[in-house]
Amino acid sequence: MAPKKDPKAAAPAKKAEPAPAPAPAPEPAPAPAKVPAVDLSAVKIEFSADQVDDYRESFGLFDRVGDNKVAFKQVADIMRALGQNPTNKEVNRILGNPSADDMTGKRVDFEGFLPMLQTIINSPNKAVFEDYVEGLRVFDKEGNGTVMGAELRIVLATLGEKMTEVEIDSLMTGQEDENGAINYEAFVKHIMSV
Repeated sequence: MAPKKDPKAAAPAKKAEPAPAPAPAPEPAPAPAKVPAVDLSAVKIEFSADQVDDYRESFGLFDRVGDNKVAFKQVADIMRALGQNPTNKEVNRILGNPSADDMTGKRVDFEGFLPMLQTIINSPNKAVFEDYVEGLRVFDKEGNGTVMGAELRIVLATLGEKMTEVEIDSLMTGQEDENGAINYEAFVKHIMSV
């Protein structure tokens, strides 16, 4: 009897195939384009002496430490108290795109604040009553000058500079009728007067 052949040994040896080339590493996602900070040293202050005195007084009301400075996070609030309506993005750009820690830790004096205020006042991106009304008209499905309060709440909480529930509630208090609808022209007038 002939010896049995080992089936494993009988199989011809396979050539070693080269390992497939590793897939190229994905290119890193481009870093978000940083909006350049504003050069505040180039801003020309155009306020009258009376305006500067009024602004200084209002600025002083936000100084909680007594060092004639305010925290970065208060700059937008002061501007709004002075009748301006800057977005948080605009204020961050003016402040030099600070980190969250810088917003609470860093402080600015009144002389540093004035060019910031002047920049916001000179900003060409001022929206007017008609712009806001036209934006809300998109949500007026029936063409009757109203939008549903629930829909407006969702928009305020999810689009653009998102608002908190507390902010939305305080903004919309007394604006909805018995059907939950809001007259958006009256709503815009209310917002612009606040």
